[in-house]
Amino acid sequence: MYATPIQILMVEDNEADARLTMEVLKEAKVANSVNVVHDGEEAMEYLRRKGKYAVAYPPDLILLDLTLPRKDGREVLKEIKSDPELSNIPVVILTSSTAEKDIDTSYADQANCYVIKPVDFDRLMEVVKSIEQFWVTVVRLPTTTE
Repeated sequence: MYATPIQILMVEDNEADARLTMEVLKEAKVANSVNVVHDGEEAMEYLRRKGKYAVAYPPDLILLDLTLPRKDGREVLKEIKSDPELSNIPVVILTSSTAEKDIDTSYADQANCYVIKPVDFDRLMEVVKSIEQFWVTVVRLPTTTE
């Protein structure tokens, strides 16, 4: 089974985590396109294709950190899932928060899954590869409209 390349939007304020995640995704056999934004406001501009993101491709998958500057990831998730234009985009929460409240709230706000970022480099690579494997080669994603 061959996977189709997908557009991934990563919302991550930690530059090291973003670089590592991008490296792992680039090593994949599928030529995914990964775009990174660093805060919640920028994420919503990207998703709504405003300003410098006016010609951005809509993502097929969003990797969302919860602790973000300007607009918190929790707010971004709520905004995505309450917007009919964006609500069908799968959102993977990829965060360091182990708080049960964050997990419960994320699922209540319609996150598609919640993944806790390990602090260990090798383990983080395994987790990102697992996300890529599942969401790119196993799952059938909804078609995006431009």
